[in-house]
Amino acid sequence: MSEPSALDVERYIDEAGFTPFHWLLLLLCFLVILLDGYDMAAIAYVAPSLLEEWGLQKAQLGPAMSAALFGLAFGALLAGPLADRIGRKPAVVVSVLFFGAGSLATAWAFSIGSLTALRFATGLGLGAAMSNAITLLAEYCPSHRRTMAVSAMLCGFPLGAGAGGFCAGYLIPEFGWRSVLLAGGVAPLLLCALLAWRMPESVRYMVLKGQPGARVRAVLARIRREPLAHVQRFVIGEKAAGGRSAVMAIVTRPYRLGTLLLWFCCFMSMLVFYMIVNWMPLLLKEAGLPVRQFAQISALFPLGGGVGSILIGWLMDRREPNKVLALVYLAAGLLAYAVSHAVGNVSQTVLLGSLVFMMGFMSGGGQSALSSLAAGFYPTHCRATGVGGMLGIGRFGAISGVLAGAELLRLQWDGASIFSMLLVPAWLVCAALLLKYYSSVKRRPDDGLVTAQAR
Repeated sequence: MSEPSALDVERYIDEAGFTPFHWLLLLLCFLVILLDGYDMAAIAYVAPSLLEEWGLQKAQLGPAMSAALFGLAFGALLAGPLADRIGRKPAVVVSVLFFGAGSLATAWAFSIGSLTALRFATGLGLGAAMSNAITLLAEYCPSHRRTMAVSAMLCGFPLGAGAGGFCAGYLIPEFGWRSVLLAGGVAPLLLCALLAWRMPESVRYMVLKGQPGARVRAVLARIRREPLAHVQRFVIGEKAAGGRSAVMAIVTRPYRLGTLLLWFCCFMSMLVFYMIVNWMPLLLKEAGLPVRQFAQISALFPLGGGVGSILIGWLMDRREPNKVLALVYLAAGLLAYAVSHAVGNVSQTVLLGSLVFMMGFMSGGGQSALSSLAAGFYPTHCRATGVGGMLGIGRFGAISGVLAGAELLRLQWDGASIFSMLLVPAWLVCAALLLKYYSSVKRRPDDGLVTAQAR
């Protein structure tokens, strides 16, 4: 503490450890990301049914499958600065409401044009929800648990995407492809009520914005369940933006170099992840697998990412995170090359499924870890903008992956060739992370504290 009547919020959170309050917040954010992943991947699982019902060619699905990714990019880019201005909680609640309503509306799409427009609208909410959930959880976690907690939350995305595959395997034969989207719309709308009731605003954000001390005190009391009536002032160990906007802060020193490298890594990482998630079901179907098998093996990829998110995050809290991630993407490239050979012999489904799972472990887990890395890299006044900016730029990599997959299929590339090609972007991420580590610029120390006075 800086004085008897003042409380250092960062130290208070670090010393509290991981309390029931943190577990509740982790669960709420995990559910947001779980449903985000389900709704994002749903279009890939209904794609084969759309081809049959609407009489489409595979390449015609490219715009519809990438539309949500455009929405994700713009949603993340716009929601970050907005959350740095109005707060994390309202940004999360509104975004979940938005993508839930969008998914419900998509269930009644009647043409490829309407499907594309509705997927774009849904993507706006999906992109905003993820970046702000990352920011909110990171600002409550003890520093020695932050990467692990954020990665555990983000494993909800591949788990949600994987759950979509299992749900689609059951729902589509019984109720048709629209039922997958209906389920993805109702659940987020129900979650919104729970978020509005139990999700707190970021206490770091409240202190930085000089909100009433009574509000800060009430939230902090939930963390350790102890009275703080004696505290008259709350402080955090960083300065305000000093007149600079959050956008300007992330692209100027001392954050400029890290920002550019994080953007590049996220772009390439998402190119790999989304090319696989969106086109693997069709590639495996064309390789000769029946509908239930290709849906379930495809689901192993995001499920592997869920497991990888937790274990990679645990390792990053104990070792140099940039080096850990560099090794992860080195392994991801090698596994993509191994999958390219296994696809040529789909009779060995156990081997193929194991390799797909491990590739998801590395590439999906690495993607989650990149978000954790960004959340720890930026300070409070521009954290939402920094995380959202990285994810927004990354979504253009995802778009490139989806559209490149459509073009490669048009050019008659087989699954083995497409998977082997993914070694290149994975290894580029590895190289960029090593460059970030060896070229890192030390941040300038903060020379003051930001305070919020109790009223």
